[in-house]
Amino acid sequence: MILNRLGASDLKVSEICLGTMTFGEQNSEGEAFVQLDAAVAAGVNFIDTAELYAVPPRAETQGATETIIGRWLKARGGRDRLVLATKVAGPAEWARHIRSGPRLNAAHIRQAVEGSLRRLQTDYIDLYQVHWPERDTNFFGRLGYPPRPAQQRVEAPVPIEETLAALDQLVSEGKIRYIGVSNETAWGVHAYLQLAQAKGYRRIVSIQNPYSLLNRSFEVGLAEMAICEQVPLLAYSPLAFGVLTGKYLQGNRPEGARLTLFPHYARYSTPQAQAATECYVQLARQAGISPAQMALAFVRQQPFVASTIIGATTMAQLTENLSSVQVTLDEELLDAIELIHRHYPYPAP
Repeated sequence: MILNRLGASDLKVSEICLGTMTFGEQNSEGEAFVQLDAAVAAGVNFIDTAELYAVPPRAETQGATETIIGRWLKARGGRDRLVLATKVAGPAEWARHIRSGPRLNAAHIRQAVEGSLRRLQTDYIDLYQVHWPERDTNFFGRLGYPPRPAQQRVEAPVPIEETLAALDQLVSEGKIRYIGVSNETAWGVHAYLQLAQAKGYRRIVSIQNPYSLLNRSFEVGLAEMAICEQVPLLAYSPLAFGVLTGKYLQGNRPEGARLTLFPHYARYSTPQAQAATECYVQLARQAGISPAQMALAFVRQQPFVASTIIGATTMAQLTENLSSVQVTLDEELLDAIELIHRHYPYPAP
């Protein structure tokens, strides 16, 4: 497992990161412990979570994922050998069970950090990320701009400067080491970087956004930002909710699978996405590799990616995903992928 430096930080993160949002919902605590043990044994040193998790978000399971990870850390030790990342929730109607409506102001961020530290049973968080922007913009599959008219908003958004200042203070206190953003736009990344330069705040060191064969929108604008500003991508949903494995083709809904249990997560289930997936699955099988491993290897090989976040509900899935680091796509296969992409450009948001 290769370790990559995370931007301009001194963190070195494994090229595969273990995503954990199924812990406490689709995966029990015992299953989560087995996954964490297996990932670490395979060379993974990077674990990503959020105060929002488990997913789908609901009051009964909010914080459950961090709690499970905290118990595992206490049982296994070795905190200093791991890079632990979590996130603070922003405003959303479906997240109102968090602090009666989470905001990205100084008071809410402090409450969120202290809650995460307590659940994770640790004194510090290596990478603390803004889960999604406070302002009304493009994320979670939303296409089209401008945002809603100001009169439709209940409250004005918290300025990015207040958010960054609060995070900077927490770095000074030693509660977090580095700052990252998630589900952010090129304008938002620029704003964080510009404020850091102008006001002397710590710079963000990473961007956690969706990126996969079905959603390559990061390449437009953000990829240049990631490389030129040393703020690399932590790619989430590299298998597009598992769609790129091919298991949902022809209307299949395997028992216990995410889209079987939660069909409203339809972001990667459009007709265009299904057609593109069929092509990618066929190409992988012709090349003699699994569709999942081809999809993960494609993401891992991008020059703007520091780590690819994988998630699994079974050990078989986790083993296959971890072994994708042994797969390198040659130029011929990459060219074939590009041909499919040209035929089905951005089939899912």
